[in-house]
Amino acid sequence: MNDPTTTLIVGYPGRDGAHSAAACEQLFRDAAELVALPSFAAVTKATAEGSIDVGVLPIESSLAGPVAETHDLLYDSPLAITGETVLPIRHFLVGPEEIPLDRITAVHSHPVALDQCRRLLASLPNATAIAAATTADAAADVAERGEPTEVAIASERAARLHGLTVIAADVGDHPEAFTRFVSISNRTQLAEGSDWRIAFSFQTDHRPGALHRAIEPFARHALDLVQLTSRPIPQTPWRYRFDAVLSGHPLDPVVCETLAEVRRQAQRFTVFGSYPA
Repeated sequence: MNDPTTTLIVGYPGRDGAHSAAACEQLFRDAAELVALPSFAAVTKATAEGSIDVGVLPIESSLAGPVAETHDLLYDSPLAITGETVLPIRHFLVGPEEIPLDRITAVHSHPVALDQCRRLLASLPNATAIAAATTADAAADVAERGEPTEVAIASERAARLHGLTVIAADVGDHPEAFTRFVSISNRTQLAEGSDWRIAFSFQTDHRPGALHRAIEPFARHALDLVQLTSRPIPQTPWRYRFDAVLSGHPLDPVVCETLAEVRRQAQRFTVFGSYPA
């Protein structure tokens, strides 16, 4: 447990102005020192090595679905999810100066943001979408290039930080876009609480009915799976693992028995952590 008198060091991917930085502020308020790191992988590595206390990563978009990179990094690491927060996401088209949309030749942004702005990209006949590590990195790259025809999809905060002009506001396909962020640590959290989540992963036999048998106990015990997503297993083509989030407390006897039943049905079962919703 961290000393409450010690400032937490919290890492996030990207630069100041990234949505993950805003998530850090929402999770920890003024009780943390925020550290920008170059990538999602750098955040998990620094957290596992103990050079930062906590990492914060996006894990799910209400429009694009699970963030695959975060799921895979957690699966391959010894880290645990310790908390979550949800941010509304507003996308802005920003650039060195205001120009007509038909002059834009490149749009830089994170792949999830690009996916959430398909209508905008379809309306730019001369533009190529270019992936960046984060939306804040995209804004920084565009500012550094200084080429008016190259723009970014980023937050309004990132535009201000890098001296960019807002060419168009709210360019996302849906105004109701939200992203769920999680805090991760090399310590597992367990405390009292009524509204709790347990994140876990399991792999079944590759035979008919295997997935049904694995998740049937949740229905039988009236427990709510709030998320279930599949991810490919690279070493075994066309085989999949399942990442899931259960609504329930790990000390609840019914929850414990249900997870034990799932574990008996699974080839591999791993808990990613428990945390308050």
